[in-house]
Amino acid sequence: MDKQRNIFLDWVIYQIYPRSFYDNNGDGIGDLKGVTAKLDYLTKLGVNAIWLCPCYKSPNVDNGYDVADYRDIMDEFGTLDDWKYLRVETKKRDIKLIMDLVFNHTSSKHAWFENAKKSRDNPYHDYYIWAEKPLNAWKSVFGGSAWQYNAATDEYYLHSFAVEQPDLNWENPKVRQECQEIVDFWVDMGVDGFRCDVLDFIAKDFKRGQMYNGPKLHEYIRGLFGREKTANIFTVGECQSKEKDICKICGKDRKELTTVFQFDHILLGRKNKYAPKPLDFDALRKTLVKWQNFTQKHELLYTLFTDNHDNPYFLSRIEQADALRYEAATTLAATFFLLRGIPFLYQTQEYGAINPYYEDIAAFSEVETLQYYHARKQKMQPAKLIRQVNLGSRDNTRRPFAWTDNPENSHGFSKAKPWITPHSFADKINLEKDMTADKSVFRFYQKLFALRKNKNALRYGDFTDLTGNKKDCFIFKRRLGKEEIIIVCNYKRSKTLLPDFIGKDTHRVLLSNRSGDAFSPIYQPFEVAVYEKKV
Repeated sequence: MDKQRNIFLDWVIYQIYPRSFYDNNGDGIGDLKGVTAKLDYLTKLGVNAIWLCPCYKSPNVDNGYDVADYRDIMDEFGTLDDWKYLRVETKKRDIKLIMDLVFNHTSSKHAWFENAKKSRDNPYHDYYIWAEKPLNAWKSVFGGSAWQYNAATDEYYLHSFAVEQPDLNWENPKVRQECQEIVDFWVDMGVDGFRCDVLDFIAKDFKRGQMYNGPKLHEYIRGLFGREKTANIFTVGECQSKEKDICKICGKDRKELTTVFQFDHILLGRKNKYAPKPLDFDALRKTLVKWQNFTQKHELLYTLFTDNHDNPYFLSRIEQADALRYEAATTLAATFFLLRGIPFLYQTQEYGAINPYYEDIAAFSEVETLQYYHARKQKMQPAKLIRQVNLGSRDNTRRPFAWTDNPENSHGFSKAKPWITPHSFADKINLEKDMTADKSVFRFYQKLFALRKNKNALRYGDFTDLTGNKKDCFIFKRRLGKEEIIIVCNYKRSKTLLPDFIGKDTHRVLLSNRSGDAFSPIYQPFEVAVYEKKV
């Protein structure tokens, strides 16, 4: 793998949902100054890159993913000067800064659309996708028809998501030029990379009836990032990620993206978004091994993550995880973040947060959840429906960060009433309590990231699966030159045997979530240990 791409394997990326991270000005909403105030904390954790969810001007129909001005900051989050100060402070700490790009759609309040909807002759009209009648039966991701009527032009416009998020027309070269200039604006401002929201949606395929992954996708991506100005920045796409697609989008000579998020493992542990099923750890291991082997073979960079702003906590997919929360959280940490690839840690994950639970729909705020609930409230038993909402809502991971165990100041998040109901378990699961606990998820992450930083094999080394026919465990090796490290993860709730090829004479323990002897032949439930072969 070439030197430039190797650099990204040194990154540990921390995803920040600004609205819920830390409120600096006391209005109940997290802000950019709040992010700046916590940079030393992130350094202490071992993070050296942050990904900011959208902080642009927005009416917040979809919590910032409906952008009204790509070159300015949302009033609730601060000012462009606040962003510039954040950039200065991140550079002081050698923390990379990644911005979120939302180019499939804008807000309906964006000046482009405000003009586009006035008349068919308006210069901005062709910035969006219009039809005199719906061209197909496409459904919005959030439910209902993807076509919305506009009386002023007697037409329908396409919106793949909320009605207030009209899709941009990427067939129009002026749209592509506008988006290139927005990218260049932020590159000139000093960003180190971009996370690209629903990137494959920018290319429609009306002939085949596909809302995304159209034939011009690669042309569009190269137009954004295949230029000299953007050649060395980091880019990660949220897009379709089958094997053939990843090779095309992320191949080192393609001049498209650095990497993409691969979501196969996110589909495990639930029948669908709102229906649970037991997490099959063998299926999880096989999925991870498949992608480790594939990306290694094709010299591709892989994204290592379990949580983000769009999915409930992965830890909550483990049955009765609350009883062994520390053990399960730390085993998942080693399972993912010691693999070959780039770690992405989501805020609150470092203290072992799990899904909250509420009986009242008033505790929820995000558009997809509310549309799901109100579309079914007349047809389903209330108790069943609220259970589904609690399981699948994107609000699960968007609750305020619980910095302390003091409920009087929203657990250290804000002096004012938070914009959304605080996490229902914040009294017992918060950073302050975790950091002082005998079993601290935070301290384990600190050690894990320090280990990853100090061992070249864990960043650049090859991956080999050593599990064999064993069930409910994952044993794998990372190797670079003479440096050989073996990671053993036990997912059983019962005890299991230590692999016979590991011993005190041949290996040393680098990391363990067990208080006793990590060389004991009997592994405890959700025990993880990392061993280095003696040279």
